[in-house]
Amino acid sequence: MRKTHYIPVTADLPGAGSKGTCALLRRAIRETLACQGVALPCEVDVLLTDDAGIRAINRDARQVDRPTDVLSFPALELEEGDKPTAADADPGSGLIPLGDMVISAERAAAQAREYGHSRSREMAYLAVHSTLHLLGYDHLDEGPRKARMRRAEEAVMDRLGLGEPK
Repeated sequence: MRKTHYIPVTADLPGAGSKGTCALLRRAIRETLACQGVALPCEVDVLLTDDAGIRAINRDARQVDRPTDVLSFPALELEEGDKPTAADADPGSGLIPLGDMVISAERAAAQAREYGHSRSREMAYLAVHSTLHLLGYDHLDEGPRKARMRRAEEAVMDRLGLGEPK
């Protein structure tokens, strides 16, 4: 059985999948899993695309015809706070398939400018946010669920050294 997480990152646009970006995304995902107490080896597949690419996926998967910053496609039906178990592992690989995420590098760059921080920080945040969705977190309400998700995001971003100045 594998002892580490497997996080393939692919890009369908030139330059988006640089070594530095891929390493940052993997680090953000691994840190999120560690903060959530997920120690079993998992697989998370990441696709980097542009606004047109994510819009097409959003339209096909969710019937929402507009671009967004990140999409999450959980493979398991976890609730917030649940952890995957060894029974969830693929017998062939020994990995627990958590799901897929799609990040618009174009949208991440625009949001980084809008929020006044680096593109790297925004990319890491989107990976953290998506990983939490794969683990059952949701923010559809404006109440306690959203607040818990935000606290979880902030904890990971702080551990990554990318948190907001206090």
